[in-house]
This record gives sequence, structure tokens and C-alpha cells, in this order.
Amino acid sequence: MKILHLSDLHIGKSVNGFSMYPEQQYAFTQIINYIQTHHPDAVIISGDIYDRAVPGVEAVRLFDDFLTELAGEDTAVLIISGNHDSPERLNYASRLLADKRLYLYTTFDGTLHRIVLKDAHGDVTFWLLPFIRPSSLRGFFAERSAETYEEAFAMVLETADIDHTTRNILVSHQYFTHAATPPIRSDSELTPIGGLDAIDATLIESFDYAALGHLHGTQSAGPEHLHYAGSPIKYSFSERFQEKTATLVTLEEKGDLTITPLPLTPIHDMREIKGTLDTLVRDSLFEGSQDYLRVILTDEEEIVDPMGKLRSVFPNIMSLAFENTRTKIDPGTVTAHAGTAPKTLSPYELFCEFYLDLQGSTMNAAQTEIVREYLESQEEL
Repeated sequence: MKILHLSDLHIGKSVNGFSMYPEQQYAFTQIINYIQTHHPDAVIISGDIYDRAVPGVEAVRLFDDFLTELAGEDTAVLIISGNHDSPERLNYASRLLADKRLYLYTTFDGTLHRIVLKDAHGDVTFWLLPFIRPSSLRGFFAERSAETYEEAFAMVLETADIDHTTRNILVSHQYFTHAATPPIRSDSELTPIGGLDAIDATLIESFDYAALGHLHGTQSAGPEHLHYAGSPIKYSFSERFQEKTATLVTLEEKGDLTITPLPLTPIHDMREIKGTLDTLVRDSLFEGSQDYLRVILTDEEEIVDPMGKLRSVFPNIMSLAFENTRTKIDPGTVTAHAGTAPKTLSPYELFCEFYLDLQGSTMNAAQTEIVREYLESQEEL
């Protein structure tokens, strides 16, 4: 049996004010092409379909188009909700869609749902669990309650009558960790303080494959078969070195599993460049100048409208920062040795740095004059 595993679509997401709609649409086109090439028996989407609980019209339309294309292929589609999704909204028309072999299980009802598919080796049971919190279990387990995410998941797992002599696949958006394999986290993920949502991955090692969502980098939670598909595109600069993929899983007889990453190429990659303004502008014709960029300027002198100058050659700058001798000054040192501060930065220079950091550009002539006059008036008091 072939399975295409996806997760964390985050349809509707914007990064630094840039809509990711074109990138998402481009990734979905590649995914459909992979389905038409490899003909998987099932497509799994392990949660976080949308980026917000109440998605915008454009996001809903894009997911509708994607589902319509999936329904046109000869494959079963299994979808759960993630921590970003609204389970009730995502569950709309789920019973009707099941007739099209689109199975949405997004609202927890106290049990693991099962979908059974067949291949030449017999049954493969898919166990679907939307994202749950300890509070999600209230009213389903009599007087029992769960204090942690791990306790909540263990309680749900107990309700399932799983025959581990056959092939079983878990579909989950919980955060599973393994003591021997530190997770690769991304800035675009929601991270509870202290990792309170973490669940010991040993609880799911008996599944033949765990189709996991939540982490945006493709990785395993310990053993290879406990697999995070990762997001199809990059949603933060912390992911700039990650290779985004769709995961093709080939499951033969029990114990015979192959995982193959299928690369997803972005329209615009995410990268970081650093140097002086003149150097970066001079070298602006390098391959990738249209990518989403975080630019770090190392100029020592003040620059008028650096963002405007850079965007004339790098249209997709998402972030601008500065790295020079002034930005490397330790504020604690200046405070502790106030007597030496004027020799390092004057009040005017300090304000210029503050304005630059706040606005991303330097003051114009009129603003400069106002600041100088004000500071001079304060010195006369």
C-alpha cells in the first residue's frame, strides 16, 4: 500500500505581511502531480489545515480547490484537525464527503476513529485522532480526568481495540518526543511554555507507521516510522535551511516499510543575506534575488531609507536588521559606566539608533533638526 503523508498546510498564512497563498497553491499543484505519478492508495493530512480557526474566504477557496482535485483521483483522503483549526468548521459536510472517500475526523467524540483499507496483503487500519487537550476528554471518561497531554492521549489509546498482529497506522497532530532524538522546532509553531504538550513517543512505537503533524520540519520522533511530514512550505526564517517534502510511505507486509521524501520546490525560497548596502545592491543580480529575504546590513554610517533602496533590487524583503559596532554595544555596560557613555554614543546617536531600530529607516532632515534642537534645549536646563 502506498500512502502520501502531508501535514501543517496552514492555508491562509502570511509571513511578515506577505501572503503565502501563491506558494501554497504552487505546492498543492506539485502534490497533485505526485499523486498522479505514484498513485497512492491513501493521502493523509495530519492537521493544521488552516492557519486560523476562522479562515479567510481565499483560504477556504484554496482548500476547496485542493479537496476537489484530490476527490478526482483514485485515492482515499484522511484528514484530522490540528491545534490551529476550528474542529467544528472543518467538520462541515464530513458525512457527505465520506461517500467520495474523503474522511474528515476533526471533532473529538471520545474514541479513536478507524478507517480500514485493503491491499494485496490484507487490511490496513488507519486510526484517526484530531488534536486534543486534557480538557477535550471531559464528559467522555466518567469520573476519570487527565492532567497532562500524555495522560489524555493514553486514555484515548486505551479505548481502541487495536490488533497489533495486523498493520495499523496512527494519524495524529499531538506533539510526540523521544528522549534520544531532540525535536527540531520552528519559530512558526505554537510552543506551550515548558513543553507541556509533549507526549512520550514510546506510547506509539507499536504502530506500523505514525503519520504525525505539528512540527514544521520533516523528522522522526525517534524511530523512523514515527514520522512528522512537516509543512509543505517555509513559514519562518528558522526553516530556511529545511528541505520541504511530501512523504511517500510504501507499506508491504507487516514490518516492511519504506519512507521516501518527495521534494517540494517553492516559487520563492527563504534566505538570509548580510553585507553593506553598496555590496548587496552591486551583487543584486545573484540567483535568488527574488526570494523572501532577511537582510542584515553591516554599514557603520547612517543610511537614509535603507528599506526603500534595498527593495528596488530585492522586492521580497521580509525583514531588515543591522549589525555594526553600534548595535553590538552592551546596554548594560553603558548603564554601569555612565561616565564613559558620551565617549561611545551621544544622546543624539542613541536616539538615531532607537529610531532606526523602530522604523527601519533613518530620520529625514526635518526630523533630525527637531531632535537636535530638543536635545540642545535639554542640555541648557
